[in-house]
Amino acid sequence: MMCDARLWTEQEKHLTQNIFHADTSRHDSMPEMARNVLRDAPGEFAMVGLSMGGILAFEIWRQAPQRVTHLGLLDTNPHAESPDRQSMRLEQIAAAASGRLRELATESLKPIYLAAAHRDDDVLLSTILDMVMDLGADVFRSQSLALRSRIDSVSTLGTISCPTLVMCGDEDRICPPVYHQFMAAEIPHARLKIIDSCGHLSSMEQPEVVTQELQKLLAL
Repeated sequence: MMCDARLWTEQEKHLTQNIFHADTSRHDSMPEMARNVLRDAPGEFAMVGLSMGGILAFEIWRQAPQRVTHLGLLDTNPHAESPDRQSMRLEQIAAAASGRLRELATESLKPIYLAAAHRDDDVLLSTILDMVMDLGADVFRSQSLALRSRIDSVSTLGTISCPTLVMCGDEDRICPPVYHQFMAAEIPHARLKIIDSCGHLSSMEQPEVVTQELQKLLAL
């Protein structure tokens, strides 16, 4: 959520495959977002999603499993949104619309999204905040609504038949390791990787480890 291609800058430097960055900025429901991605994507593709991207990946799999050759699920959540969290989304949408998007982002960046070792990394914090502000309040609204209305994906896990990597940071407080242990147990033949000293934004916090693990996945 509220990230663009900069989320994958370090991985793109080292992966030899053609990279397609899905546009997640234009729709306020996961099914619509998935249909948009599938219209623009290559005929077949390896799919890697982090956080909201992983939630979107479940919907893309439901719509077009035959097109997905490999799947990476990073720091994500297979469950539907709780009623409390749904209410919070509406409050945050109102706050962003009133000009408080920067405040929302800065209040949550260090204490919630990042591992302890990265909470004072000014370059990392600046890049994350730049992505949020560049995307803006309208995208925040549409993505929040898409997440708020998403369906539960637990029943989808057992249908995933392509090579799959399930990976998260050991300090991820948004989508904790227990979610990923559950997903890896439910997805046939999935491989689980929990990264040390890493929070929710694994591709930026521990880019070398994430790149290595994706290279292993794509070699299958």
